[in-house]
Amino acid sequence: MSSSQPTKPRWRNPAVWSLRARIVATMMVLLTLLGLAVGSTAEIFLHRTLYHQIDVKLEQAMNPKPRGGGPYRRVPDRPSPGQEPGSIAVTFEPDGEIRGGQVTIVAAGGGLGLEFTPLSDAATAELAELPANGVKRNVTLTGYGTFRAAAIQSDDSIEITALSLTDTQDTLLRVALVTGAGVLITLVIAGWAGAFIVRGTLRPLRRVAATATRVSELRLDRGEVQLAQRVPERDTDPRTEVGQVGNALNRMLDHVGNALEARHASEMQVRQFVADASHELRTPLAAIRGYAELSRRSRAPVSDEIAHVLGRVESEAQRMTGLVEDLLLLARLDAGRPLGQDPVDLTMLVVDTVSDAHAAGPRHYWQLDVPDAPVTVVGDQQRLHQVLANLLANARTHTPEGTSVTVRVDTTRDAATVQVIDAGPGIPPELQPHIFERFARGDSSRSRAAGSTGLGLSIVHAVVTAHGGTVSMQSAPGQTVFTVALPLTGQSAVSATGQLARSTPPGR
Repeated sequence: MSSSQPTKPRWRNPAVWSLRARIVATMMVLLTLLGLAVGSTAEIFLHRTLYHQIDVKLEQAMNPKPRGGGPYRRVPDRPSPGQEPGSIAVTFEPDGEIRGGQVTIVAAGGGLGLEFTPLSDAATAELAELPANGVKRNVTLTGYGTFRAAAIQSDDSIEITALSLTDTQDTLLRVALVTGAGVLITLVIAGWAGAFIVRGTLRPLRRVAATATRVSELRLDRGEVQLAQRVPERDTDPRTEVGQVGNALNRMLDHVGNALEARHASEMQVRQFVADASHELRTPLAAIRGYAELSRRSRAPVSDEIAHVLGRVESEAQRMTGLVEDLLLLARLDAGRPLGQDPVDLTMLVVDTVSDAHAAGPRHYWQLDVPDAPVTVVGDQQRLHQVLANLLANARTHTPEGTSVTVRVDTTRDAATVQVIDAGPGIPPELQPHIFERFARGDSSRSRAAGSTGLGLSIVHAVVTAHGGTVSMQSAPGQTVFTVALPLTGQSAVSATGQLARSTPPGR
């Protein structure tokens, strides 16, 4: 049991994204990086500025200056002048006494005043761990929040001052949220506008691609090709990248058009040569055959050797006449010579052709499978007869004696089909892609006792195509099926039910 590796989702594989998607995605990534850089820079600058301001306030709270000037000594039992409410001032005395606390606002003497509120034991213990070196640092006090604090040695006591960082941190958080929201909104607007702008910018490239698509849908392998598709002049400005592509595509189309015109002219010359040569060869070949036949009818005694030579000349002249006729037919079909457009009873045509094949190959087992009602198509009866005769001759020539060959006629909704099925050795796989090419021959494993020219199946393909039909082949050892599909007329759409299988007995 084979296990298939899971494929990566399309959105996770940028290699398969459209150019517009990649451009917009790249732009969004760059804008995101730019927004992060700008936002981070602003946040860092604001952080440093706010912390500098809090450090200045902390320094002033640690060393207040009285209005009258001179030195000031902090009184541990009451807040210093200008000390902020919510700040902390604690003095650890040498005897272990702890004085001070958190500054709070109280009503005093008909007004408002400041006084200390003692700290909790946990907060006091956390402050006691600060080194008394005057370095400002952040400290989180249980139940009080985060503070900017510093401890200094004053005589034998340790003085600690701390300012709350709640407002500072709230400001930083609000600025970060506002900046992030601004960047996000900017990205959404930029993504929408970028997709709109990129779509408009790539519209000329889509027009160039549309021109290339129309050219790719043209039939370029045969016949005269009118390669009139060109990139519009507005999309061929060499000063732009898209214009360079459009200009290069137009130059390439000019070269291709010239090459196709040269190819068509060469094909027409070859076809005309083949048609003229085939037409001119018919007369001398008829003369050779006539003289050979006349010499055999002469009453004058002819040696056995001369009679054999004349017989071989007549045989090869007849074979060459058939080859010339085939070449002339292909040349006429290539030139678009119109075929007959008459009602043709395909069922009777198949019956007659199989009867002829039975006479030519009595040691093959020929079978018919045709419907009761006639199947009528519009076409050239002589050429359709040649198609069936070539298919049956191909089956007879390339299969051993005693092989079963079945010819089946059927109808679909809009086509009549004829299948020639043989139980022979099959066609080699390497030959199958070239089976309808001219002068295509099988290898030595398929008998060529009848002297195949390699034009029979190419004539089948050319005649069926000229009738607006198709011919296909499927081959494997033990079964080879050639299927010819021809358009139906309105009166020939018979039901596939009630078919009658008729067979001719094998000639042994």
